[in-house]
Amino acid sequence: MNEITRQYIRENLNNDVPTLALRKAPVGTDVSLALRQIEARQLLLKKVPEWSANDDLLFPAHLSIEQCSSEATARYKASIVEGHTLADLTCGLGIDSFYLSQRFHETDAVERQPELCRLAQHNFQVLQTPIKVHNEAAEDYLQHCEPKDCIYLDPARRDLHGRKTVCISDCTPNVTALQDLLLQRAETVMVKLSPMLDIIKALEELKCVKEIHVLAVRNECKELVFILKRGYSGQPTLYAANLMTSQPVVSFNFDDERDSALRLSEGVRHYLYEPNAALMKAGCYKLLAHRFKVDKLHKNSHLYTSDTLVPDFPGRIFEVEDWTLYNKKVKQLLLPTSDKTNLTVRNFPIAVETLRKTLKLKEGGDVYLFATTLRNEEKVLIKTKKSASV
Repeated sequence: MNEITRQYIRENLNNDVPTLALRKAPVGTDVSLALRQIEARQLLLKKVPEWSANDDLLFPAHLSIEQCSSEATARYKASIVEGHTLADLTCGLGIDSFYLSQRFHETDAVERQPELCRLAQHNFQVLQTPIKVHNEAAEDYLQHCEPKDCIYLDPARRDLHGRKTVCISDCTPNVTALQDLLLQRAETVMVKLSPMLDIIKALEELKCVKEIHVLAVRNECKELVFILKRGYSGQPTLYAANLMTSQPVVSFNFDDERDSALRLSEGVRHYLYEPNAALMKAGCYKLLAHRFKVDKLHKNSHLYTSDTLVPDFPGRIFEVEDWTLYNKKVKQLLLPTSDKTNLTVRNFPIAVETLRKTLKLKEGGDVYLFATTLRNEEKVLIKTKKSASV
């Protein structure tokens, strides 16, 4: 990249890319390259800020950036494995390779697309990270590679026609077909999968699963990470992490959840709690009530309540201002002077948008309204505000 192009990128980082495409650029600017880099850096600004801020890095087309891990999830994954040798069989943009490599002495990054290999090699050199890049299919690399301490895979979740897939066997490479060979080549195999995947069904396809990490970033579920250990036959431990928050990581296994007695509240108390997205995906419900000394409103509502504040509850915390049975007069009772609210539906027979239209409410404001069901099957609306104590 020449200096004119580099300066053009710096000057236009915050500008609209389609608009820039219609304007004349300075003579000597590689416009196609510049626009791609500006678009990429805008996308990466929140996702991978460390890389977005580096002028010397080069980025590929939009799709590879859309599919790459965030800096937060990559750092988390790097915190749960370590060893001497690592192979990342799906390098792509190289985010995971870069952060994982900091926990290993030697790292091989495997990528089947030549352009991504060239960019990864360039970026690793800029970042002064001694990662060896292999332009090869993961399946081919596995046939001849030396044993590794850890192998990492982030299978592409799109088919040959570019359509999104969720099932493990529909991804590339097919981890279910390769898992025996993977576990021959490495004692530890880490697999990143879609947050849409059913965890129980995944366990029917994968063997030797020792850990499952459910990763959310600011309460949006982003990844499921399965840790396979050669020869492991016990039940897995689940970890629910809501990254970029101060909320604790919650760990448990299926027996913990199954054996926990159901704690139900007689009604709505002073505080209302909504578990974070990682916990909801992991299925930690009854156990959560016991760990944090709160009670559920209903066995299927997944909302919790208490008289005294539990400030370290892993989710959103609200103070209850009022609540009432759902009826035609609910708006006059709970929101007589407001037409804006943040509406959440949990175990309620009416969908969010339908209920919003029925109550003639707009999105926004400082009021948080929950539509849910109590243990006696009564349908209620609960008016809350975010707790000022946390």
